[in-house]
Amino acid sequence: MTATTKYKTAAGETSSSVAETAKELGSNPVVVSAEAEALSHSETTMKLTPSFVLFQLLAEEEGGAVPPSQAGNAMRDSTVLKVGQPDTLFDFKLTDYKGLGGKNKIETLPDPFKIVEKELQPFSDSIKELVSTDQPILSMAAKHFFEKRHGKRFRPTIVQLMAKAVAACPPETMRGDRWEDTGASRINLEGGAVTTANHKDSDVWRKQGQLGQIVEMIHVASLIHDDVLDEADTRRGGEAVHKLYSNKVAVLAGDYLLARASVLLARLENTAVVQIMATALESLVAGEIMQLKSSPEELLQMTSYLRKSYYKTASLICYACRSTALLGGHAYGSTVATACEEFGFHMGLAFQIQDDILDFTAAADILGKPALADMSLGLSTAPILYAAQEFPHLEPLVKRRFKEKNDKQTALEALYKSDTAMDKAKELAKFHAQRAVDALLRLPQSEARDALLRLTYIVITRKK
Repeated sequence: MTATTKYKTAAGETSSSVAETAKELGSNPVVVSAEAEALSHSETTMKLTPSFVLFQLLAEEEGGAVPPSQAGNAMRDSTVLKVGQPDTLFDFKLTDYKGLGGKNKIETLPDPFKIVEKELQPFSDSIKELVSTDQPILSMAAKHFFEKRHGKRFRPTIVQLMAKAVAACPPETMRGDRWEDTGASRINLEGGAVTTANHKDSDVWRKQGQLGQIVEMIHVASLIHDDVLDEADTRRGGEAVHKLYSNKVAVLAGDYLLARASVLLARLENTAVVQIMATALESLVAGEIMQLKSSPEELLQMTSYLRKSYYKTASLICYACRSTALLGGHAYGSTVATACEEFGFHMGLAFQIQDDILDFTAAADILGKPALADMSLGLSTAPILYAAQEFPHLEPLVKRRFKEKNDKQTALEALYKSDTAMDKAKELAKFHAQRAVDALLRLPQSEARDALLRLTYIVITRKK
């Protein structure tokens, strides 16, 4: 079976069934019409199903359910990749660790940032070179976030660790018309498959590293555009790009970063990865549209909030994770690639929910952006939505996006008065973090995989 046919089969859900599922879920931000979308597909292109259709959004006690098996989530066996390989963390639970109810020390696991520190050291310099332009102002604006205030490089760190983790997955043989177990395909490396031994400094390793740069460029471009739309004054503890220059320059800088990311993406020479990451770009726009156009009723729905969080945050992470597996020679629908996307989906949602919690609990100088920013934009996040479930008088405020005088103050008072709202939001973050862990545990044990477990813990216990 050819690679193109295999990808087609992996993404074989019909557009009508996806539409039906989306209809059941509620709001479905469409960037292009169904007719235009159908015209853009051929026999060999992928038709991706949104990750929130493939994986669980809410815990069962909140009305959530495990989605049915379908293309993109079917290969989820928890033992097949680890036959004959011991796993000392096979029953890893976040609640067993300090800060989340347990006694174990997370420091016993590898430090995720130290493992990739040397590989990411030249990151800022190389990425600044990649976005250089002959126009000084545009160049400075585009490079702004790649200077000193670069944080932990969260997304490139995930990509680098995931690249190492999937390299540790054993190659396998064909069974009938598909790859058995992981979906690893033959690749232009010694032995015909990526392994821990031949991964470092290989062409696969280089392309996966470049994917990390592409992901960061897309992320930074979205931040620059978001700050213009939201009229934000600060970002990452410094002035927003549009405040330093102008709205026009900021929009052009974001556009330029996206254009450069697209060029670099094409140079990966992997059409499946190009399609997946292009869908991630589309998802970011869909998230902004959903944020602007949600109906009053949808503003009260937890599932609507989570889908918006998927489009704006988790989609880029989960598609980058699956793309990392594909660059390593694994098929779209394989156990490895599915585990990677599922991890990224839940990790991204846990990250965003924790961000939304910190919006109410951390000071602006710690956050690096204005506190209560979401409420100022008329948005309700998990803490407020849970408070509204407890105090129905908040529902009209949420529906009108806190536009009337004292709306924000009333909502805040109810939130801080609530005995359950913040705790429920933290439980939601923990639910997604544990699901991310469960997906990782389907991969063979390795230093990189265990570092990703620790990174998941860091995401939901961070204070900034």
